[in-house]
Amino acid sequence: MRRALLINGPPASGKTSLGLRLAEMLQLPFLSRDTVKEPLFDVLGIPDRETNRALGRASLSIIWALIADFPDELDVIVEAWFGAPPHDDVVAGLRRARIGDVAELWCHAPGDVLAARYAERVGRRHPGHPDASYAPELARVAPQMAAMGIGPVHEVDTGDLQRVDIAGIAEWAAETLRFPRPGFDKG
Repeated sequence: MRRALLINGPPASGKTSLGLRLAEMLQLPFLSRDTVKEPLFDVLGIPDRETNRALGRASLSIIWALIADFPDELDVIVEAWFGAPPHDDVVAGLRRARIGDVAELWCHAPGDVLAARYAERVGRRHPGHPDASYAPELARVAPQMAAMGIGPVHEVDTGDLQRVDIAGIAEWAAETLRFPRPGFDKG
């Protein structure tokens, strides 16, 4: 059974930025739901919101299927907004991917910060994602969002991404999941 660090949080919470840095530090493969979802937009077209959500679920299903074909000893980092409970589909996906140990990095920030980031990045993201009109909804619902709690959780306030202790998070992940320590820089 492999191990996985799940990077979870609402849109614009810095999941991908942190995940890429952690993957480099921990020398682990990084799989992002958007990396799968955006090519689906290219092939299938830009969907309505319900179809967009369905493509998000399908993208996670694809990720779990891909991981299942990885070598057994290969641990992973998976980044996505895993959504609101129940998380039965995530648990089933972890089982399908033969992931036995998980830990969750919960990324969060104040709703107004998330909304501003979301609106600011709209022109730089794939047009299949919701447009800037989603930002006020994100600000409203952000305080109700929470970690899944499927495994140990480390919460990180990403309101100021420059102040996030990425080395400390890498240490936590390595200790919690017993990842090999490739000697990442603590600086």
